[in-house]
Amino acid sequence: MSLFKNMLHSGESVFRDTVFLSYDFQPKSLYGRENEQQRFAISIRPLLQGHNGKNLFVYGAPGIGKTTACKHVLRELEEETDEVITLYINCWKENTTYKIFHSICNQLGYTFIQNKKTSELLGLMKQKINKKSAVFVFDEIDKLEDTDFLYGILEDIYRKSLILITNYRDSYSDFDERIRSRLAPEFVFFRSYNEREVADILKQRKEYAFVKDCWNTEAFKELIEKCTETKDVRVGLYLMQEAGNIAQEKNSRTITSAHVAEAVKKVDDFHIKPKEGLSEDLQFVLGLVKEHSGKKIGDMFGIYAERGGDLSYKSFQRRVTKLREGRFIATEKVSGESGNTTLLHYSGEKKLTEF
Repeated sequence: MSLFKNMLHSGESVFRDTVFLSYDFQPKSLYGRENEQQRFAISIRPLLQGHNGKNLFVYGAPGIGKTTACKHVLRELEEETDEVITLYINCWKENTTYKIFHSICNQLGYTFIQNKKTSELLGLMKQKINKKSAVFVFDEIDKLEDTDFLYGILEDIYRKSLILITNYRDSYSDFDERIRSRLAPEFVFFRSYNEREVADILKQRKEYAFVKDCWNTEAFKELIEKCTETKDVRVGLYLMQEAGNIAQEKNSRTITSAHVAEAVKKVDDFHIKPKEGLSEDLQFVLGLVKEHSGKKIGDMFGIYAERGGDLSYKSFQRRVTKLREGRFIATEKVSGESGNTTLLHYSGEKKLTEF
């Protein structure tokens, strides 16, 4: 057997197109989310008939297709008609009423609006949107600093459908009563993918992103198992790209179990969001976990309170959950004489399987 048979030649690659490994890539068909997409379409359909649409509150674990499914429906709507305006806002980036109205005005084509007041931005929105209809999608609403924009839209926009997306069902209880009474949404729960569905999604991406037969069968099976453990398809996409990169660095035509294992070691460097995008309170909690990695969550909360933190224990727990789901920290369940508790570890100090 030739020593060079499995080595890449000049200009060769295991990749066909890495765009298919992007978290933001929109596949033509979204596997396993047909029912949820139908719910989106039904809520929007009255707008096509000149009536007010329905509002949806969408929730479920991170990395299971909530945003992708919604964007898929928006894309089909845009292809169907230009009478319904589609507006998508990520509340991780736009987390105040002013920022959200500013983003919407930009999407509507307004320019030179830097010095406009919040009320003036709402006036511009009304001027354009009320001539047609609009679907508003507010993603990651648990990152919001205020929700006044919802009241303005619900009161002043005539024909609309609002879709609110979050990882947390109890985010809805944070809304003011006047907003909840006007919003009156239907709740749409996204269940986590099972192992078979994770496998089918990653296989679909593999066929488009990689050269045919470059993946060792056992290596791909191990990757699927790791992705299923985290219940986050985005981790699988990250591991696929990293394993491919490692194979290329080693000049290999085949992606093996060794390449996957090496990619898994790198997964602790993978964050769903950049640290710079974290709110001040999340940065504060993350700093404490980094400083006191390995402590019990109750002890960590005590340190938090001593340092001037003013969140309740329940709110502190929610911040910990957000940091874990963003892969900034890891949590570890342990049992002791006093019962069960949770240890908090700064990312990089625990393995992928413990996330």
